Amino acid sequence: MGVLSYKCPNCGGGLIFDPKKQKLVCEYCLSEFSEKELKVPETKQEAVKEAEETAEEQKSAGTVSYICPSCGAEIVTEETTAASFCYYCHNPIVLSGRVSGEFLPDRILPFSIERKQAEEMFLSWIRKKKFVPTSFYTEKQIEKLSGVYFPYLMYSCKVDGQIRAEAEKDRTWVTGNTRYTEHNRYQVERSGCLDVKNLTRNALSGSNRELVEGVLPFDSDKMVPFQTGYLSGFLAEKRNMESSEFTPEAEKEVKDYAVQNLTSTVSGYNSVRVQNSEASIRDAKWQYALLPVWVMTYRHKENGKVYYFAMNGQTGKICGKLPVDKGKLAGLFAGIFFPLFAFLMIGGWFL
Repeated sequence: MGVLSYKCPNCGGGLIFDPKKQKLVCEYCLSEFSEKELKVPETKQEAVKEAEETAEEQKSAGTVSYICPSCGAEIVTEETTAASFCYYCHNPIVLSGRVSGEFLPDRILPFSIERKQAEEMFLSWIRKKKFVPTSFYTEKQIEKLSGVYFPYLMYSCKVDGQIRAEAEKDRTWVTGNTRYTEHNRYQVERSGCLDVKNLTRNALSGSNRELVEGVLPFDSDKMVPFQTGYLSGFLAEKRNMESSEFTPEAEKEVKDYAVQNLTSTVSGYNSVRVQNSEASIRDAKWQYALLPVWVMTYRHKENGKVYYFAMNGQTGKICGKLPVDKGKLAGLFAGIFFPLFAFLMIGGWFL
C-alpha cells in the first residue's frame, strides 16, 4: 500500500493544507502551492513505489505498518486510518491505498477553521463549563486537539409522491336566535416531486456516534472533488461501512418526509385525514465524502471513561461529552449549604 508525503519543491520541507489560505503551505520556507500547481517529482514516485514494495500489513493485531518514504521509519496505524504523521520525521503522510479504488472519496469538504482559531473557540466554550476538571483543558491537553477528516456517506435522490385525503371544514353563523353550522367534506389530492440532496450518514462504525454525528450539519454545497492534498497535515479515517447498510433507512426517511410535506400543503380545513399515500424513488445515488472535525479526547483518571470535545471544522458547531470534577461540585455545595445552615441556626430553626 502506497505512502505519500507531500514535499515542498523549493526546500524539501513537508507541506500541509492551510484552511485559511486553502493551499498547501511549507512550514519552513512558507511557499504556497495549489493542488494543481503541485506535481509529485520522480524521486517521490520512486519513494512511493519502494514503500509499496516494502510495506507490510499486520492484520492480526488490528493495526497496519508502513514505511515512511521520507525517512524510512515504520509507521503503525489503525486499519481505518487514511492520513497521519510520521512520528520520527513529523512529515504528514497520506496512505494512498486507503483513499483509492472502492475507498476513493467522491467529495471532500476542506477545513475552513484553522488550528489556532479552533483552540480559541474551545477555550471560549470551556470557560462556560464550571464543573469540568482543570486537567481537561491544560496546555498539554489542548495540544491533543486534532483535525480529522471523518468518512460520511451522502444519499441523494428524487421522490415522486402523491396523497389522497379527506378534509373537513365547518362554517358557523347566527341568524336571530338560531345558530347554524354547515359541515363540508372534501376529497383532496396532492402530488409533487421532492429533490433530496446529501442526506448524511456516519460511515465509520468504530467511532463514537455522538461525536461524529453531533457536529452535523455541514454545508455540503461547499464540497469539492476529492484530492489527496487536502489531507496533508491532518488525520483522516476511511469508511468501514457500506451504503447498502443505510439504504432501507434512507429510503423510508425520504418517503416519509415527502408524504409529510405534501400533507402540510393541505391547509384551510378543520381536519385532514390521509387515506392513501404513495412515494417512489428515482435517480438515487450514494456519494462517499470526507468532512472536517476538530477533536480532542480525554480519559478520566477516576473512572477510566473517555470524554470528548468535537467541533465542526467548517461551521464551528460544538458538541461534547464532559467529565465532572467532584471537588468543584463539593465546593459549590459547601459554599451554599454551610452559610445557609449557619443562618438557620441563628434564626433558631433547629433549636
